[in-house]
Amino acid sequence: MPQLNDIQNEIQIQTAQGSPFDIVRRKYLKKLSELTGRNVILYYSGWLQKPIRSLAPLLSINDNDKNGFMTTVHGLDTSKGLDLILHTPGGDVGATESLIDYLRQKFGTDIRAIVPQLAMSGGTMIACACKEILMGRQSSLGPIDPQLNGVPAYGIVDEFRKAFDEIKADKNKIPLWQPIIAKYNPALIGECERAIEWSEELAKGYLSSGMFVGDSDAKEKVNTIVDILTSHNFTKSHGRHIPTPACIAMDLKIFEIEKNQALQDTILSIHHAAALTITNTIAIKIIENHNGQAFIPTYELKQPPAK
Repeated sequence: MPQLNDIQNEIQIQTAQGSPFDIVRRKYLKKLSELTGRNVILYYSGWLQKPIRSLAPLLSINDNDKNGFMTTVHGLDTSKGLDLILHTPGGDVGATESLIDYLRQKFGTDIRAIVPQLAMSGGTMIACACKEILMGRQSSLGPIDPQLNGVPAYGIVDEFRKAFDEIKADKNKIPLWQPIIAKYNPALIGECERAIEWSEELAKGYLSSGMFVGDSDAKEKVNTIVDILTSHNFTKSHGRHIPTPACIAMDLKIFEIEKNQALQDTILSIHHAAALTITNTIAIKIIENHNGQAFIPTYELKQPPAK
């Protein structure tokens, strides 16, 4: 199995031929397409390598990503389906819905999600919109928990409810809660509740029309899965990692990549190559197909002036 250092050594060897990061990454994207006979698109956020608060909107799923998918889908033979490699912290619900709708217009429901490490929140929703999810022992999905201005909606709702219950039981707690609640817009709680309801409806619709279409017990499976993924009592935190065995246990259609060594090695090579690209360049996100067509947002971090 290729390790991060193996891919880094390969990148160093390629330096004389151009951008070594692009050469190596594209080599493995092409190899994956040849292995599966399907189209491949990499959707890789650098939120782990560049955890900078001001970059969060760009690193998350956003409407600008549609331009990336339009670029990378153009010219593909859509009859071959799509393998979508997902590594994302999630993001805007509306942008997530828009991306899924666009990909389904192009590929129907012949889309498989590949999660080499993490697909959280909106990333989980995209994975649930696919007919199958490819995961390894190191892979995790996350709760479907929409965010408003970077704050998990469930967390806001829970905080309001806790404040209401504690103040109802003891009016002396009003001074303690007042500065906490004051930071929220009065209409925010309603927006959070609507975002949560919207996410649940979307997830159920995508699972019903894709992964479980035609299954006799589809409704029961879909309701169980969405209840688990959207239950704040179960997930506890927006950042909760739900590993492969738990995803299998809730009846999501999962293929374990360890069952195919060549497939596993190629997927992990892409993952390592993308991570090294983000770490060593000004790229903050990569949207790229197996033919080398790419949309790569960049951001050059300003260095503090020398003293």
